[in-house]
Amino acid sequence: MPEAAEKKEAGAASTPGDAASSIENVGINEKALLRKLDYRLLPPLTILYLLSFLDRSNVGNAKLEGMAADLDMTGDQYLTGLTLYFIGYVLFEIPCNIGLKRTTPRIWLPTLVLVWGVVATLLGVVQNYAGYITSRTALGIAESGLFPGVVFYLSMWYKRNEQHYRVALFFSAASLAGAFGGILAWGIAHMKGVGGYSGWRWIFILEGLLTVIMSTAAYFWVYNYPATAEFLSEEERDFIQFRLKNDNDSTRDESFTWSAVLDAFRDPKVWLYGLAFHTMSLPLYTLSLFMPTIISELGYSAAQAQLLTVPPYAVAFILTVAVAILSERTHRRAPFIMGSTALGCLGYILLLSDHRAGVSYLGTFFAASGIYPAVAIVLAWPANNVSGQTKRCIANAMQISIGNLGAVLGTQLYRTETSPRYFLGHGFALGYLIANIIVVAILWRVLNRENAEKARVREREGIEALMGDVGDAEGDFQGDKDPRWIFQT
Repeated sequence: MPEAAEKKEAGAASTPGDAASSIENVGINEKALLRKLDYRLLPPLTILYLLSFLDRSNVGNAKLEGMAADLDMTGDQYLTGLTLYFIGYVLFEIPCNIGLKRTTPRIWLPTLVLVWGVVATLLGVVQNYAGYITSRTALGIAESGLFPGVVFYLSMWYKRNEQHYRVALFFSAASLAGAFGGILAWGIAHMKGVGGYSGWRWIFILEGLLTVIMSTAAYFWVYNYPATAEFLSEEERDFIQFRLKNDNDSTRDESFTWSAVLDAFRDPKVWLYGLAFHTMSLPLYTLSLFMPTIISELGYSAAQAQLLTVPPYAVAFILTVAVAILSERTHRRAPFIMGSTALGCLGYILLLSDHRAGVSYLGTFFAASGIYPAVAIVLAWPANNVSGQTKRCIANAMQISIGNLGAVLGTQLYRTETSPRYFLGHGFALGYLIANIIVVAILWRVLNRENAEKARVREREGIEALMGDVGDAEGDFQGDKDPRWIFQT
């Protein structure tokens, strides 16, 4: 039997023994191949997201170094700039993912990085309020396509249960950005007066220029899809196609259709994924944007506050990776989201209940350590569960768009007149985290109910679960409505 036919026959059976046999036949070590993919794909993508989060949140560090005073802005005007960033972000996420689907990752993703790097750099030379709000809006538009685009991109390389850990590693760059941002802001602020510029201007200029430089490298770092990746041998490409063919829809030849876009909008579960992120985005972004201010209001100097933002983010990074590993190994999503969110709730209870510096600072640890691991799983969930390709691409973008509406609200909550206790902001964040637990519990129940219904259909029709022969199903595969498709809960 020809080799291609043997692979097809193995794909149709999709049993562990057949998979192992195929591995031996082509002489490829699956674990070594996965490590190769991780080393080639994840570092550049993670660096790009670190820069993205750094360029959107460094405005909090710049404010602490006198930006608002130099631009003659009120506290409310500063908040308006934060809000406009997220409005631009929300409005352009779905169009950006359509652009990704209709072009290629190697062209689309680095170009987005280049554009926002230029905008981020120009933030350092704005002279008035109009320049500030224009630049923040443009930055939101330019950054909107990276995260949903990368989540979709990774779903085209990895099996379903492998995606979550990779998305979590990618998202962990957000907590690293918080840690690096504090250190960089502390160091760069000492450049005050260099070139006649204030320290806060150098924060934007240097970090923005770094993004521009990295965007140029990204044109060489970012690959398209497994079938054309230059770093893979022909045998490795075939084997990746074999793995994915028997696990998800990424190897199917699916062209873009508007009916698939509408299918995403009509699916209640997609809206629930969006609501799950919506209830996390408000605490996520308010914490990242306002942590330097929150800590400075505890009685610390600006320089001390910049450095004190580092430890909470460092702990959050460690927990994000650890919880992702546990979630992947147990094949469970909802329990880890709810548990992490509960930890975040404890952080805001401490911030609300006791304003002693030590207690409130401890609260920032619990808040960050709960929010970041939960968000990582929430953002990976639709990539695991939504099929086919166009629907998943749109679902990823919808989730971020719906989610970031929470950030739009959050940017207006930490108002100057509510300092130093910030009851309004902390109270909303706590309420949103409690709502997240409720939404995730509802989604968990919905997914379990649909899995049970699919099990009854499979039993009645005598078909196999776990995507057994989806790769060979040709036109009769129904995406995530197919009874062979099992939702991860």
